[in-house]
Amino acid sequence: MTESGQKPRMLARDLLPTLFRRAYPVVMPLAPNFFTADMVRDMPDDGNRYEVVWGELLVSPAPVPRHQRLVGRLHVALVVFAERYQLGEVLMSPADISWSDDTLVQPDLFVIDPSESGSDDWRSVKTLRLVVEVLSPSTARHDRFAKRKLYQAQGIKTVWLVDSERRLIEVWTPDTPFPTVETESVDWHPSGAPVPLTIALADLFA
Repeated sequence: MTESGQKPRMLARDLLPTLFRRAYPVVMPLAPNFFTADMVRDMPDDGNRYEVVWGELLVSPAPVPRHQRLVGRLHVALVVFAERYQLGEVLMSPADISWSDDTLVQPDLFVIDPSESGSDDWRSVKTLRLVVEVLSPSTARHDRFAKRKLYQAQGIKTVWLVDSERRLIEVWTPDTPFPTVETESVDWHPSGAPVPLTIALADLFA
């Protein structure tokens, strides 16, 4: 009996095991399962790299200094070569390369076809002659699979995946199921160039 003389009531919750008698957090809306290029463009400028490949969101942290040094060395070599033979414009990320509503990528380094060089509108940049991705632990899976398959599907003639840990470069072309693995030097010989650009990997990875 209670002090008021009333018989205490048994509530339904009192019959539940203790395990289930707890406060549940407010359920927040789930993140979308499918992302678009416009959704990625609206992502916060928080130091991460946001990309989308066929609706899948790819998020990468800021690159480490070694990654940037390799990108810089390759950029210098490619700019000199491309300008000498008028092969197109060499740029690096951040970028906004999109071929459809559900794709938007930022290659580490890329060469734009001369017909699209000099544009101030990313929407007009569609034809890339060369794409270079420098692998890091946080991006290797995305670069090797989702992004590499996208580049092949877009018919990009040459894709380099630079692996600094193993000191090699994987060379991919549109129709090959496996890459050519270069361990001594890598060549790029696009149409319009009388000779190839040859980069010694010992110098690149020094």
